[in-house]
Amino acid sequence: MTDHARQLDAHYDAPAERDGQSLTARLRVAFREAGCDPDRLTLDEVAGIDQLHLGGRRASRSLAALGRLAPGSRVLDAGCGTGGASRLLAAEFGAQVTGLDITAAFVEVAGWLSRATGLADRTSFLCADAAHTPLADGTFDAVWCQHALMNMPDIAAVLAEWRRLLVPGGTLLLHEVVAGDAPSPLRLPVPWARRVETSHLRSRHALEALLAEGGFAPLVVQDVTESALAWRRKHRRREGDGTPPGPALPGPALIFGEAFATMGRNLCDNLAADRVRILEGVWRKA
Repeated sequence: MTDHARQLDAHYDAPAERDGQSLTARLRVAFREAGCDPDRLTLDEVAGIDQLHLGGRRASRSLAALGRLAPGSRVLDAGCGTGGASRLLAAEFGAQVTGLDITAAFVEVAGWLSRATGLADRTSFLCADAAHTPLADGTFDAVWCQHALMNMPDIAAVLAEWRRLLVPGGTLLLHEVVAGDAPSPLRLPVPWARRVETSHLRSRHALEALLAEGGFAPLVVQDVTESALAWRRKHRRREGDGTPPGPALPGPALIFGEAFATMGRNLCDNLAADRVRILEGVWRKA
């Protein structure tokens, strides 16, 4: 395991380092306590732990529509986390999806949740670095990435790998956090980093320049910060009232630990202060 992978493991599976219980084990217990069978789950029941990005499923649907994903498309979900976008693309858009993540705990959970929701035949998951995969050239029609580039220090190597994996004319679909224009430093911790050394935010200009240098031509790019901030504020109010409707289904606090509430507040403040912005876009392999 590389130092980079160890840092991400420590961030995204922090409770496991403290109590030794795997993420899968913690989540299975939580589903049972919520009255669910952990081996037979619905996509609604797992939504709280499988869309670990701003906007949740709505943002994933928006990106898929923007990218005009066709049924049968072969998609690489890079930085797939617990596999929520992979399952959504398979269930709602008819895609065949390979999820890839460097965090082993996420890959294990992703496979379990796909089996539990009946989507194992249309999704598969691989633990690997996005910059170095064992996959063959020209395997995918599209590469999908939501809120993961800010965890990837060598973006040039990542883009070269994605270009290799795409068919000629293949597309890259991104929903990403970028640095804003505010001169004040990022307020930490945030959902992707606890320390400044593990956050690899780039400005929109820098990201677009890297994409161009990497052989990707923009088709449509839009700033969706305002809608992302509205979504985050809505969820902040819901998290703060202490009385969620219905059973207490597992949520992201089981993944990030006690720091999650602070991460959510800081993310909201960073968005409002223009320390970070959110981009949604589609690029084509040139």
